[in-house]
Amino acid sequence: MRAVVQRVSRAQVSVEQEVIAVINTGLVVLLGVAQTDTEADAHYLAEKIAGLRIFSDADGKMNLCVGEAGGEVVAVSQFTLLGDCRRGKRPSFSAAAAPSDAAYLFDEFVSELRQRVGSVKTGVFGAMMEVLLVNSGPVTILLDSTKQF
Repeated sequence: MRAVVQRVSRAQVSVEQEVIAVINTGLVVLLGVAQTDTEADAHYLAEKIAGLRIFSDADGKMNLCVGEAGGEVVAVSQFTLLGDCRRGKRPSFSAAAAPSDAAYLFDEFVSELRQRVGSVKTGVFGAMMEVLLVNSGPVTILLDSTKQF
């Protein structure tokens, strides 16, 4: 499972020109689910993301997690994070999970994240979405559940 985590000052997700999710301070999480992923991967990433200390404390140091900073999360499923571009110019998405499996694990991730953060909004699984965000910092973190230490 791969995630791109961006600290934002505001973000919104739209489907067919209808805004379905809006946050101010918080995180945008783009999540890609691989064929080999399990519930353990979803739980690991939810815990890791909820605890990321990438928000500034009173001294201006990155020392707070999203919940401590009073932030929210927008999670968006994005199978293209599993794109393999090592050969040719067209990405291969063969490592991505089947839609039904990916939807289940995405929901599991969101459920686990909600338990840890509280406010987690989502896009619409499988829909063509527009994600608008203002990256604060900028701060962008890449996470991969297969690279646990």
